[in-house]
Amino acid sequence: MKPFRAARSGELVARLERAEAGILGLLLDQLEQLLTADLDDVGDDPVLGRLFPDGHRSDPELAADYRELTESSLRSAKGDDLAMVRASLPAEGGEVRLDADQAGAWLRTSNDLRLALGTRLDISEETEPPEEVAGEEDQQLAVYYWLTAVQGSLVDALVASRSGRR
Repeated sequence: MKPFRAARSGELVARLERAEAGILGLLLDQLEQLLTADLDDVGDDPVLGRLFPDGHRSDPELAADYRELTESSLRSAKGDDLAMVRASLPAEGGEVRLDADQAGAWLRTSNDLRLALGTRLDISEETEPPEEVAGEEDQQLAVYYWLTAVQGSLVDALVASRSGRR
């Protein structure tokens, strides 16, 4: 991946390899499946607990009321962000050009993807990137750290564009 940078046009630009775009597309598919699944099928999924945390941990009744009021709109917003990322993702790899709204969607969606992967992999502060990618868990961990780099380069490009640096 060629990291995001602020272009003179005001857009944020990066370049993804074909494999990177494919991985991101698969992750978007998985996140979409989870967000649109019947709650009876996935209600206890710990990823949903991270994506939609309790509003009030000390009061289960208040937390349930809060969830009832907010979860539908949060799901919808996450779905809209996901669709915007998918629309701006070059399926075969290549240049990604984002305006401010798209950049926001990429940040929020990449955060959701990292939360989902981090939950599945039980990532903690002590977790380190794999030195050698030997198995499936190492591959998933490498993807997590790659997403972290994508998100970090986007944040850096946003800061540079807002400060007038290109």
